[in-house]
Amino acid sequence: MFTQVEEYLNAHQAEHVETLQEFLRIPSVSADSQKQPEMLKTAGFVQQMLERAGLNAQIHETAGHPIVTGEWREAGAEAPTVLIYGHYDVQPPDPLDLWTTPPFDPQIRDGKIYARGATDDKGQAITHILAVEAWMKTLGKLPVNVIFVIEGEEEVGSNNLDLFLESKKEEYACDVAVVSDTSMYAPDLPAITYGLRGILACEVKVTGPNRDLHSGVFGGAVTNPINALTQMLSRVQGENGRILIPGFYDDVIELSDEERNQFSDLPFELADFKKDLNIEEVHGEAGYSTTERRWARPTFDINGIYGGYQGEGPKTIVPSYAVAKITCRLVPDQSAKQLTAALKSLLELVCPPGIRMEFKDFHGCEGLVFNTSGDHFQAASRAIAHAFGKEPVFIREGGSIPVVASFEEIFGVETLLLGWGLNSDNLHSPNEHFHLANFHRGTLASAKLWEELGR
Repeated sequence: MFTQVEEYLNAHQAEHVETLQEFLRIPSVSADSQKQPEMLKTAGFVQQMLERAGLNAQIHETAGHPIVTGEWREAGAEAPTVLIYGHYDVQPPDPLDLWTTPPFDPQIRDGKIYARGATDDKGQAITHILAVEAWMKTLGKLPVNVIFVIEGEEEVGSNNLDLFLESKKEEYACDVAVVSDTSMYAPDLPAITYGLRGILACEVKVTGPNRDLHSGVFGGAVTNPINALTQMLSRVQGENGRILIPGFYDDVIELSDEERNQFSDLPFELADFKKDLNIEEVHGEAGYSTTERRWARPTFDINGIYGGYQGEGPKTIVPSYAVAKITCRLVPDQSAKQLTAALKSLLELVCPPGIRMEFKDFHGCEGLVFNTSGDHFQAASRAIAHAFGKEPVFIREGGSIPVVASFEEIFGVETLLLGWGLNSDNLHSPNEHFHLANFHRGTLASAKLWEELGR
């Protein structure tokens, strides 16, 4: 029976690439308020794709950008129900001058399609729609019930997604969720991600005098806010990479020996890693490998810092204020809420006299780890092996996907994180691209997954 589905996918590869190109041409940048018409156009395009695949599709208005859903529930009550998530919004394409071809004019070069959103997440999300369409066009039915939820605000924090999912808690009850917004481990080495780091994100602003001051007239007589901020931030992390926020490591679930051995068995060349980043040496928490630090250890990072004069040449001032953007990547079982409060308290404690501090809590989510021996993970492993001709490896991911925590909290289900792209596909960067071979293999793996889960 599946042979017909696979033959259909092979015969329609060119058509699927054309559909992807059409999807990528719409500049659905959710962070840009000027792109509201394009966001609505993209939501409509997603609805059309879902309807063409044979699903009942709807556009749901939110306080922000719309959420598009598609449903097919005729496999029967005994068949599993799969909730498939994706997002149609993309990152801003800047800096434009670093793109070889325009970001919203998808071009194919050397077997890759170049455009903003090619991998993150339009190219990956569409594989599941095309896989469902292949089943419906050939056999007229699926072996599982499916619910698609494709949102337009992932790149700006998914502010309205949880409210929508909570409102559908009973209606969207499911057995497992599927998300393709991660990556393969390496070229020709597929992977299933079974663990994610969480995150807390915040901003700290320190203010001194009520205006920029002449550093010759006032320097040494008032506290310099940039000096103060850098001194405060230096109190958060020690030289050995240890984070000094009180209670930061209290709830960390340590890696098992089995996982550490599993990580060390993966193909990884430290010399290549350093060469790719053009760095002399790696750095991080003592006692852990680079892979362990990236996937399974918590972090403290200053993402941006500004204040004072930023222009060309000197300007001798004591600035009025300074700001730092901060994130911490968290691991199971750290609490984003508790540690955000602890970080704020620490910064307040070390804030020097003459400085006023303001603290903004942006967002946070917890880290997650799933049991890879379960039926759903084994079904996904078989489906990927069929499509890629190679058994996938099980990996963790250093990034955060808040919707995965939402699925666990709201629906009580685990999520299969199935990435078809590569970390080298320039996600969020100029010249983002997607290998078409992985696009087609990912679509095939998705189609096979419905059969495996249906068993």
